Amino acid sequence: MFNPVSLVRKLGHATVERIWRLGFAARFMAAVLLYSGASFRRFPLTLREIYVSGVLSLLIIMVSGLFVGMVLGLQGYETLQRFGSTEALGVMVALSLTRELGPVVAGLLFASRAGSSVTAEIGLMKATEQLKAMDMMAVNPIARVVAPRFWGGVISMPLLAALFSSMGVLGGWLVGVVFIGVDDGAFWSQMQAGVDFRYDILNGVIKSFVFGVAVSLIAVYEGYDSVPTAEGVSRAITRTVVTSALTILALDFVLTSFMFRGTS
Repeated sequence: MFNPVSLVRKLGHATVERIWRLGFAARFMAAVLLYSGASFRRFPLTLREIYVSGVLSLLIIMVSGLFVGMVLGLQGYETLQRFGSTEALGVMVALSLTRELGPVVAGLLFASRAGSSVTAEIGLMKATEQLKAMDMMAVNPIARVVAPRFWGGVISMPLLAALFSSMGVLGGWLVGVVFIGVDDGAFWSQMQAGVDFRYDILNGVIKSFVFGVAVSLIAVYEGYDSVPTAEGVSRAITRTVVTSALTILALDFVLTSFMFRGTS
């Protein structure tokens, strides 16, 4: 039987819980920024996380970028051939990668590979009470565990996006110039003339930096806030991947709208 009182109660409980989690996430972000100085004073901790989040993600980023660029080269050639503009293949591949595909796809791959790993690591440390043990020994777990992983992701993400775009351009060149036979000089000269550093490359770097902040914050927060059980950690990992993907796509729309407005 339909009970409106029960429905309102459930809706109110869910709303209060979401608002509470949002407030806790804001306080958590402030604490991470407050204790970031300690992680930079012990820079080897942050350097290790750059290796774990960035260097260990190189293979999937570079291989994916290469194949995305090859697909762009093939599809772009087929489309531009209809209009007799195959010489513009280079600028089409470069703009697609630097503006959109590079930051977005690299961010999604980063969230799947590095973000889930960070959440699992922090969640398991919470489940095995390592974070509580640090607190008992007067070691702040946010300064010692969370902040280095956060900044490791923030620093790694723009570099990975740049490598993704570079490998994508290489893939487009392989398909367009080597396999299909587009003029090599036209490919690179059109790209050089059509890609603007400020409006194309710099905007892509800004996007990748924002995505890195968002994904890293979600990853460390979900791990720190996870229920200390095997099921709780697995749910936290799932939330990290799903929330990061949706956040990247939403932020991409917002940032793109502001960037296009600034260039109009």
